[in-house]
Amino acid sequence: MPEGTPMSDRLMDVYHRLYATYGPQHWWPGDGPFEVVAGAILTQSVAWVNVEISLAKMREADCWSFSAVHHIAEPELAKLVRSSGYFNAKARKLKAFAAHVTVKYKGGLDVLFAQPTQLLREELLSIYGIGEETADDIIVYGAGKPSFVIDSYTRRIMDRLDMSPDAERPKYSDYQALFHKHIPADITLYSEFHALWDHHAKMVCFKTAPSCDACCLLDICLTGKKLILNG
Repeated sequence: MPEGTPMSDRLMDVYHRLYATYGPQHWWPGDGPFEVVAGAILTQSVAWVNVEISLAKMREADCWSFSAVHHIAEPELAKLVRSSGYFNAKARKLKAFAAHVTVKYKGGLDVLFAQPTQLLREELLSIYGIGEETADDIIVYGAGKPSFVIDSYTRRIMDRLDMSPDAERPKYSDYQALFHKHIPADITLYSEFHALWDHHAKMVCFKTAPSCDACCLLDICLTGKKLILNG
C-alpha cells in the first residue's frame, strides 16, 4: 500500500468528494466478460448509448460469443455494430480479439484473465486494436484486476485541478503512474474512482463552459475559481 503523500491525500480527497456527491456508480455497464470486452472495443470514440444498440443487435443475431464473432463474416459484423461508428474498423478489432481468444484459449477468457496483471496487460496490448485505455477497461471491469483506467475525462479534470504529471507532454502512462504510486491497488477503488471521474465530467466539468458553481471540487480547483472570477 502506498505511503501517505501530498498527492495521495489530494487524490483521495477528490475521490471522497465525488463519492459523497454522486454515490456508487455500479460500473461497468456490461453483463459478463464477453460484453465487457465487446463494449470496451465498441465504445472507443463514441457514447455508450450507441454501443448498447450495437450490443443488442449482436445479441439478436446470436453473435454473442468469441467463437461466433470469430466465424461471422466481417462485413456482417460491421452491419451489426454500425451504430458504434467506425464500424468497419471496430468489426476488424472485434474479430482480431475473437481470433486471439479462440485460437489460443479455445474461446474462453479464464486462462487469459488468470495471468498476473502486467502479463495480461502486455498480451492485451499485443492484440490488434487494443490500446492502453481499452486494455485497462478489460483488466478492471472484465478480469477484476487493478490497472487504473485513464481517459480524456480524467485528464481534463486532473489538468484543471493542477494535478497533472510532472512532464512536458504527459502520456497515458504518466497519468496512470500517479494513481498506481499514490493510492492503494484496490479493484473496488480503481473501478469506482474511474467511473466517478467520468460522471463528474459529464455532469459538471464539461469540455467547454463547465458548471463551476455546481462543482464539489471548486474550492480546490484554481481553474474553476479563475473562470468564475473572470466570468
